[in-house]
Amino acid sequence: MKNERTDGAEFDAALAHGLARVALGLNIAMHGYSRLPNLAGFANGMVKQFAATFLPGPLVYTTGCGIAIGEAIIGTLLFLGLFCRPVLVIGTLLILLLIFGSALIQQWEIVSIQMTYIAFYVVLLATVRYDRFSLQGLRRRK
Repeated sequence: MKNERTDGAEFDAALAHGLARVALGLNIAMHGYSRLPNLAGFANGMVKQFAATFLPGPLVYTTGCGIAIGEAIIGTLLFLGLFCRPVLVIGTLLILLLIFGSALIQQWEIVSIQMTYIAFYVVLLATVRYDRFSLQGLRRRK
């Protein structure tokens, strides 16, 4: 007997979207949470990396702090599945910021990795209509 709730392409798309969202959320959250205990050290490391660029040190330092905090928040919200559409847009913008910085210091291999993150974000954004396995999706079903 066929179960309309778990059979078919729409269920498969929702499951794929949910699993990819959880994976990206966990990855991004752990980037942020691993940096938070030594936030000043992370930000100072960025200042050293960007010392030869036109960017002022205080801006780089502040941006480094914002990146770590943003990653923790964005990743957690993605993992849980809350505010998916706006969080995916904000996450994409964060990766664009990282691509700008990596390109500025000519770390092309890092830019390539960041392009993979962009791909994940935009595919999740394009398939957000399939959001079913999340706290937000659970709230909608009730």
